[in-house]
Amino acid sequence: MELVTPGIGLIFWTSLTFLILVFLLAKFAWKPILEAVETRNKQIEDAMFEAERTKEEMEKIQADNQNLLKEARNQRDEMLKEAKEMKNNIVSEAKDKAKDEADKLIASAKETIKNEKMAAMTDIKNQVAVLSVDIAEKILKDQLASDDKQKKLVNNLLEEVNVN
Repeated sequence: MELVTPGIGLIFWTSLTFLILVFLLAKFAWKPILEAVETRNKQIEDAMFEAERTKEEMEKIQADNQNLLKEARNQRDEMLKEAKEMKNNIVSEAKDKAKDEADKLIASAKETIKNEKMAAMTDIKNQVAVLSVDIAEKILKDQLASDDKQKKLVNNLLEEVNVN
């Protein structure tokens, strides 16, 4: 049983060594260890606070980005709307201008046709007059070819003039 039960001297020297070790550790090692642990805890807390602050900033930046994207989309939609309106205005103006030009061309063509018609009618009248004079000349030549026919024509004309 002596192996299992320690002796008083062993207990004394073990206790004395333990107390000296505890005293030395308390005097020289625990303060730096506790300071290191507290510093480490402080660094961890600061890192956690910084991480939380960074997370909040990231959320704020994401919200700002979303707002910027929304604004950019609205501006894009507005620009597309303005471009469509401009396109429609330009097309409408071009159609109106083309219609006006077509109306002017039609009016000009009608005027030209009217003038050509008048010129043709005048030409036809002149030709009819020339033909009439030619025909009358031939008829008169035929009727006035002999003296008897000339005298008879003069008498008929005198009678008509006297009657009227």
